[in-house]
Amino acid sequence: MNVTTNADLHCHSVISDGTLTPEELAQRAKSQGVDLWALTDHDELGGQARAAAAAATLGLDYLTGVEISVSFLDQTVHIVGLGFEADNAALRQGLIQTRGGRAQRAHDMAEDLARVGIKGTFEGALKYAGNHDLISRTHFARFLVETGVCKDTYEVFRKYLTEGKPGYVAHRWATLRQAVTWIRDAGGMAVVAHPARYKFSANEEFALFTEFKGLGGQGVEVVTGSHSAAESVTYADVALEFGLAASRGSDFHSPEESRTNLGELPALPAQLTPIWSLLQDRIQRAPQALAHS
Repeated sequence: MNVTTNADLHCHSVISDGTLTPEELAQRAKSQGVDLWALTDHDELGGQARAAAAAATLGLDYLTGVEISVSFLDQTVHIVGLGFEADNAALRQGLIQTRGGRAQRAHDMAEDLARVGIKGTFEGALKYAGNHDLISRTHFARFLVETGVCKDTYEVFRKYLTEGKPGYVAHRWATLRQAVTWIRDAGGMAVVAHPARYKFSANEEFALFTEFKGLGGQGVEVVTGSHSAAESVTYADVALEFGLAASRGSDFHSPEESRTNLGELPALPAQLTPIWSLLQDRIQRAPQALAHS
């Protein structure tokens, strides 16, 4: 497996804030020509066994995955973990702690939206949350589209639920040290997800990658669904500067909402080290007869 491998190592199921089941995602990945797949639900491992089983049935190589919410310099940063032991007790307990404040945050978001005349959003969002412990802004956004407040989820996040707009409520997540430590101690590798999405200054971003590397972080998403071609070039340079492996993932959530389908990303730049080349012993290999069927 090299930079031309069609690896998609970032997507979400109904276990967090996606709209497809782990099995449906596996089928979609297979039909899109994905060679190596990971399900990376937010702060939750509940879909891992189902995803791995579905991948094996379809002849699709699989890596365990998770996306951990981290607070860094008063912003939320996402750290993807890949190739870890999914039954690791410390990782599971850490994720329980991390997602524990979501329910209160959701009530606070609903109250803030009610103050600008948008009622019933907590109950409405809950309908979209397959896992009520992981109710999120995405579920609120889907309800605001359903009720005609906005025409699509992109408009929701322009007008609501982001910093300075109605419905935004900050949350203290795990620390960067905790997230990287949980992943490493479970035998996996930590990756900074979609770095172009964060609103850091150049100095703050340097601090993020310096601390991440110092804690044992090993990768950065270079090619991802929310990166432009220019941003992928920028973070290819960051990978080389900090000695990080490169990851690739669509961040797919839904056929109706996601701009990039599973498996439809450009290849990684040739000069980079793919994160999956460092995870060969962690890949759950599909039976060869199925993989080539």
